[in-house]
Amino acid sequence: MACIDARGLAKAYKTTVALDGVDLTVEEGRIVGLIGPNGAGKSTALQAILGLTEYQGELKVLGRDPWAERDALMRDVCFIADVAVLPRWMRVWQALDYVEGVHPRFDRAKAETLLAKTQIQTKSRVRELSKGMVTQLHLALVMAIDARLLVLDEPTLGLDLLYRKAFYDSLLNDYFDGTRTILVTTHQVEEVQHILTDVVFLNRGKVVLDCSMEAFESRYAELLVGPDRVDEARTYRPIHERQLFGRTILIYDGADRARLATMGEVRTPSLADIFVAVIGGAT
Repeated sequence: MACIDARGLAKAYKTTVALDGVDLTVEEGRIVGLIGPNGAGKSTALQAILGLTEYQGELKVLGRDPWAERDALMRDVCFIADVAVLPRWMRVWQALDYVEGVHPRFDRAKAETLLAKTQIQTKSRVRELSKGMVTQLHLALVMAIDARLLVLDEPTLGLDLLYRKAFYDSLLNDYFDGTRTILVTTHQVEEVQHILTDVVFLNRGKVVLDCSMEAFESRYAELLVGPDRVDEARTYRPIHERQLFGRTILIYDGADRARLATMGEVRTPSLADIFVAVIGGAT
């Protein structure tokens, strides 16, 4: 059974189309990056998956209709938003008490173990914590819940590089076990590439790329050529090109790497480069 299965998922706000017939399948045990520019429909897709908004089309999350069966679904789903939701007056130990009281699958001992790895004191109030610490607290609370699906919406927004790296390291080392599923949206594409198993690009409410990272690495190629080989390189129909220090960098979808190598240096492009090539050309 797929963790998330959407067919013809659609949502409009008056005259604005947020989702336009999205087909998406997320298998269990995957880490999927849902990536797109502002206004692409990412937040609306997450709201539909979490049962926070009505929609048209078919959508099943862990085999359930998220709008009609949200209460049951939330026993198996956790969510971290880009905005801190913990009351600022609350102390850390009170946050632990609260989650322990409302979620049947919360393991308080695990949360305390995770917090012990940070500088967070259980007697501290949320308002006394830095933004990075608040994010660490959120993550500790969520990772201590035995959930099957974790949804992350710009989870490291506004954090410095050290906190962002620590966040994703903790996610991989302390949470992901190969059976849980993680769906993450972010604008910091280059920072999540190493943790993803699959990537989905969303633009103007439509899926414009959906592939595994394994397929991604074999599908796309980047070629660096000098001025004397540019015209020849263009005959192989690149999807994007840019200039760098007098050389031209061209990106190809499905081209023969051996042929490209006769003209210059061939590399595997980054996820950010493909994002610019695919989304930039469609806007």
